[in-house]
Amino acid sequence: MKKSTKLALLFILSLFCGGQHSNITAQDTTVLVKVGVVVDYERWVGKLGLSCIEMALSDFYAFSGHNYKTRLLLHTKDSKNDVVEAAAVALDLIKNVQVQAILGPTTSMQANFMVHLGEKAQVPIISYSATSPSLNTRSSYFIRATNSQTSQLKVISSIVHAFGWRQVVPIYADNAYGVGLIPFLIDALQEVDARVPYRSVIPQIATDDQLEKELYKLMTMQTRVFVVHTDTSLGSRIFTKAKEIGMMEKGYVWILTNVMTNLLSSMDSSVLRSMQGVLGIETYVPETKELEEFRVRWKRKFQNVELDVFGLWAHDAAKALAIAIERTWSNESLGFKKRNVSGNSTVDLQTFGVSQNGPKIRKTLSSVRFKGLAGNFSLVEGQRRTETFRIINILNGQGEKGVVGYWTRQNGLVRDLKSRNSSSVNNSSKANLGTILWPGGSTSDPKGWEIPTNEKKLKIGVPIKDGFKEFVEVKQDPRTNRTTFIGYCIEIFEAVMKALPYRVGYEFIPFILPNGLSAGTYDELVYQVYLEKFDAVVGDITIRYNRSLFVDFTLPYTESGVSMIVPMEDKRRKNAWVFLKPLTWDLWVTSGFFFIFIGFVIWVLEHRINEEFRGPISRQIGTSFWFSFSTMIFAHREKVISNLARFVVIVWIFVVLILTQSYTASLTSLLTVKQLQPTITNVNQLLENGDKVGFLKDSFVDGLLKNLGFNDSQLRMYNSPEELDSLFLEKNGNNRIAAAFDETPYMKLFLKRYCSKYTMTDPTFKTDGFGFVFPKGSPLVQDISRAILNVTEGDNMKKIENKWFGTQTNCTEPSTQVSSNSLGLESFWGLFLIAGLSSLFALLIHAAIFFHGQRHIISSSDSDQATIWSRICLIFRIHDQKDFSAHTFKENIAENGQGGNDSVRDLVETIVNTSSLPSPSTYSSPTDHSDIASSPEYGNLNETSAVELSFRNQDIPNTYNAVHEIN
Repeated sequence: MKKSTKLALLFILSLFCGGQHSNITAQDTTVLVKVGVVVDYERWVGKLGLSCIEMALSDFYAFSGHNYKTRLLLHTKDSKNDVVEAAAVALDLIKNVQVQAILGPTTSMQANFMVHLGEKAQVPIISYSATSPSLNTRSSYFIRATNSQTSQLKVISSIVHAFGWRQVVPIYADNAYGVGLIPFLIDALQEVDARVPYRSVIPQIATDDQLEKELYKLMTMQTRVFVVHTDTSLGSRIFTKAKEIGMMEKGYVWILTNVMTNLLSSMDSSVLRSMQGVLGIETYVPETKELEEFRVRWKRKFQNVELDVFGLWAHDAAKALAIAIERTWSNESLGFKKRNVSGNSTVDLQTFGVSQNGPKIRKTLSSVRFKGLAGNFSLVEGQRRTETFRIINILNGQGEKGVVGYWTRQNGLVRDLKSRNSSSVNNSSKANLGTILWPGGSTSDPKGWEIPTNEKKLKIGVPIKDGFKEFVEVKQDPRTNRTTFIGYCIEIFEAVMKALPYRVGYEFIPFILPNGLSAGTYDELVYQVYLEKFDAVVGDITIRYNRSLFVDFTLPYTESGVSMIVPMEDKRRKNAWVFLKPLTWDLWVTSGFFFIFIGFVIWVLEHRINEEFRGPISRQIGTSFWFSFSTMIFAHREKVISNLARFVVIVWIFVVLILTQSYTASLTSLLTVKQLQPTITNVNQLLENGDKVGFLKDSFVDGLLKNLGFNDSQLRMYNSPEELDSLFLEKNGNNRIAAAFDETPYMKLFLKRYCSKYTMTDPTFKTDGFGFVFPKGSPLVQDISRAILNVTEGDNMKKIENKWFGTQTNCTEPSTQVSSNSLGLESFWGLFLIAGLSSLFALLIHAAIFFHGQRHIISSSDSDQATIWSRICLIFRIHDQKDFSAHTFKENIAENGQGGNDSVRDLVETIVNTSSLPSPSTYSSPTDHSDIASSPEYGNLNETSAVELSFRNQDIPNTYNAVHEIN
């Protein structure tokens, strides 16, 4: 059955149902409430909505368990698919019929003026099909019992983001319905980093020629993703024409908004055949028992008419209005209150009254809640809110739809409604969608753009350079007039384009004047892309923020940074005190201290048993220091007797050996090795000295240097490495530069040639390296960036670098800084620690042996009355004496038979000469001096050896008396 026949049948049946409903209400004793219905009898939505409204009221009032006080009396008017007619019939319903509410109109354009009438008369306008987002903001009396157009935008942006499409072209009608959605669509796409390069606006009454011209224009563009937002009449013509000219083939993406998708069942099969592969956003209606029963009754009444979501929305809107009026009924009049207007006013808008019950109905409607056929009915800010959308795919010419997934406000894209996203962020992965049949019968995902076959090759701008031609060089053959483009950047670009999964045609165009010179700076060249003079720019173009405001850059293919180049000079010390440089001051001080400390330790260990460490104080000090310091050249001649002293000397000689060898090596390096260090180490030196600096011509570094504080008189330009070298060597002080600033790739190329004379030093200013330039939002940027990663990570990149920059030279790394040759304490503190601990260990053992041997003197009863200080003095005096028990003295006595008496005399004289010894009278048991020589206790002094005298009786006071007797 044709669509026109279906509409006629539906119209007759709806009139029959409406008349029957009127008869029922007339016979009822309940209060009849007048309600207007504005529909378009020529449109599918109007007829379908009217039939559902009649059925909704019949079902509502047929409920036997409730005694209703009110009953809606419908007054139906035909808008005749005209905006003015819709406003006229609405005015008639409000002024003459005095309806309490109006159900309708069908379209957003008709509702545009009707909402003002409803606001003025305070009559609620309840639409089940007007979806324009601007209607709610114009009147508080406009109730949208359907979805707003904006509710589906998250679905569209999620699909675009899931497939990685960067550009989308909306196709929409040039009316309030089409234009109202576009600003919101653009905002939603920008949230997923997609942009709208072009808006295709088509008049509602466009001719076939106009449609064809606009579609051909779209074919010449790169973008292949289209969002169609029109009504079914215009949309049908668009797809039919797109099929004819070849825009429904592989590579194209078409997405329908929900209004047209919801009405697919009303479209002719010839149109549906041209829409194969199209995606559509469809309002999801949950399956319920009530909906199934309604469909059965609908089929029984209208056998060949398909029920869609607009009919369900109309059904729920009528039921919600009936509930609201029932709740707001009172014995008060339901009439209108006259306005206070001038008596001679003839304007209809000023003469109709204001509904007394309208504000109550509006307020009650916002609180109505029930389970409707289209889902749970509730109004949020004057409109019905949908939480779920279904994504469908048109599979064939019969309009068969395949469900590829769902979108929910909570989980984003899901394969089915049983799926739950564990993340709190909406999911936008295409893995959550089923298999999609795209236009042309393809199942592979379109990339969303194509290089049009009927368009010229990409025009690639190339800069003209005077120097550093290893990066970019443009050669022109005067005989053939053929231009050749070579260089590192050119080869990288060609390698990247070959790495793309598809072929892109391009041609290089030099940025040149007729006289052969450059047509401008790099910034001006980049701006040509923004002006659409070039499709891209290839060369040593640095990624900069100010440039990115107008164009898009790919990922960089070189290392980044602006570095400083300065000359190097030999910084070897050539003064009289260079011998002090090998060691730091703390190591010199520590070494001197240890020489003195080791000398003292040796003296302590050798003093009592070694004659070479005895004698006058000056001799003992000199001998100790001489012995210690002479170990530096291993020239010490003094004989070491004590084993403890030998242990200390062995450790110390090992320390001295390492220290002297390190000193010798460091001094040799200072005096012989050439030490090249930068003449300038930081930018502040240049600014303080007022030095001149260089930068590459046409480079952004000029602005960077000025921001650092350099003025124009300090800046010098250069074009090539040779010119830069000459600026450093310039004899004229006005032109000679102290440093040069440029990007790291240029500086490394310069150092490959002059690495023996210059070096790269800090600071390094951060930049993003070289990149290729494309227009804003170009879909090529993403794919070329991936291809750059593929090329730079492979062997091909190294081959290209070696070809244009050469292999690594024998020069030292330019960034390497010559460190100081001075040796510090941190390198030797372990050796000093070993020497110190060894010496202390030897001293402790020596002290233990000494105190153990002299314990009977130190702990004698007579000495208990002495003070601590006197005991200390006694210990030092005893230690100062020779240790006659040592084998060295025993050997001397054995070799000299009567030398014992001389030794005794030496001991006695030493004790006598000690002025601080106590007098004999201080002791409690004085001894007779005259008998000491023959005393049995000491024997005959002339026959007793010194050893026997010293150790037979250690009583110091008696020894003192003996001394006096001998004298």
